[in-house]
Amino acid sequence: MTNHLEHTQKTKELIDGLKTVCSNYGLANTGYEYKIITEGFLYKFLNDKFLHEARNANKKLKDSKNIEADIQNMSDNDYEYMLEKIGERSAKLKKTHFISYLFNKQNEKDFSITFDTTLTDIAATNIKIFSVSTIGGEKIPLFEELSENIREKNERSPFCKAIINKLVAFSFEPVFEEKYDFFSTIFEYLIKDYNKDSGQYAEYYTPPTVAKIMARILVPKETKNVLLYDPAAGSGSLLLSLAHQIGEDKCTIYSQDISQKSSEFLRLNLILNNLVHSLHNVIKGNSLTIPFHVNDAKDDLKKFDYIVSNPPFKTDFSDDRETLASDIHKKRFFAGVPSVPAKKKESMAIYQLFIQHIMYSLDTKGKAAVVVPTGFCTEKAAIGFGIRKKIVDSNWLHAVVQMPPNIFANTGTNVSVVFIDKSKTTDKVIFVDASKLGKKVKEGKNKKTLLSADDENKIINAINNKEVIEDFSIEIDNKKIEGKKYSFGAGQYFETRIEYCELTSYEFDEKMQEHQNNLAEYFNDGKKLEKDILKNFKIVSYE
Repeated sequence: MTNHLEHTQKTKELIDGLKTVCSNYGLANTGYEYKIITEGFLYKFLNDKFLHEARNANKKLKDSKNIEADIQNMSDNDYEYMLEKIGERSAKLKKTHFISYLFNKQNEKDFSITFDTTLTDIAATNIKIFSVSTIGGEKIPLFEELSENIREKNERSPFCKAIINKLVAFSFEPVFEEKYDFFSTIFEYLIKDYNKDSGQYAEYYTPPTVAKIMARILVPKETKNVLLYDPAAGSGSLLLSLAHQIGEDKCTIYSQDISQKSSEFLRLNLILNNLVHSLHNVIKGNSLTIPFHVNDAKDDLKKFDYIVSNPPFKTDFSDDRETLASDIHKKRFFAGVPSVPAKKKESMAIYQLFIQHIMYSLDTKGKAAVVVPTGFCTEKAAIGFGIRKKIVDSNWLHAVVQMPPNIFANTGTNVSVVFIDKSKTTDKVIFVDASKLGKKVKEGKNKKTLLSADDENKIINAINNKEVIEDFSIEIDNKKIEGKKYSFGAGQYFETRIEYCELTSYEFDEKMQEHQNNLAEYFNDGKKLEKDILKNFKIVSYE
């Protein structure tokens, strides 16, 4: 445990050190900062990962005290043979790509050019495996020229020196034996200042506790060779949690997101968590208008075994609304396309399209978990009602969990998670009202609810074990949901209990008198408030 904490602390110190460099050169809180932090961190990670794999591939390097120097002394033939043995377990690096090589060159003229050229050469060498793509097939490389973010040319070399001196401070090698729990914490710390609501999708980072609940309910038992998908992947926290639950070597990830920043974050997340084999499936683009992933025959969308998503709830898709409502998309958007609010275009309920897209993209026995605004569960409008009706009538609804308020620190919207299972064999559904669970804390200016491990297990066990707990969880059949106008609101299915107590006639009269007095007081307060309103707003009453 001591080593785990020590490695975590040192890794966080590296991240903080890179942030300090950005601050010292006037880049704090700019659009460039996140790229410098994430690309600097990734360069360090890939450098040390290569050295780690080199030890495993070459017995002579196993116990080397100065492995980078020993590698520099290798013959070109031996080096190429070692690269072949390492294969895709690491990015391929040349001898001139190592951090130690740059560290020894930092006092030479035009060091910034050497630094940038090294990064872009690493990106070019590894473009086939480590790039992510746009819908049009353009490759987004691992690295760009970082010093170009410094406007004053004479400041560029000192800036690059400062980065290199942070990167040599310690080695990542000991952490490669760590697992998902370590890297998910590090990843969250790395991007926490840069994963804000921006662009056309809301780049929310789904809390690990929600991601874990979704993954453990979706995959209660062992499975393998499955395809995972998220059409609004963001930084990939839901996909990574699900992949970890299944086993990183037993699944392949597919994703799409309109944000380039999110796609870069997801790439970093996949690299940190041994999912490099899925990088070529990370697509930057609009999932609704141009879904990228299609079947082998190229005559329909690809179907997936598991889909997880926390789609944007409200986003301005007004430019694409008519395209989405056209005949070509009607089969996918069976319940309809939400209208664009006249005065507030950004309030378009775009999540309704994502839910329909997810339902369409599920394989015949596929399972999905989707975060939705809790209002969707009881919405009476045609689209929301139509979606819920389709899920229930098809016998796909597995469970619904109403989460506590403020489970997301950066949005005040109450959320629920809808679980869909196309492989269901019974007509039973579990509803869970977890709205009262958790501990309320303050995070900056925002309030947040934190779920404990016991809270998580209570939700997971209620669904996986079909537990009926008073005012918390209940199992009902589709007919009852139909009778409640397809409501997904858990509270509507709990029994209403009326408590009785015996009163004497005197006690009854006393209670009634108390209520009458209170009622009279409320009426008087109401009349006074009405007069104040009429007076303040100079409204004439014609009564």
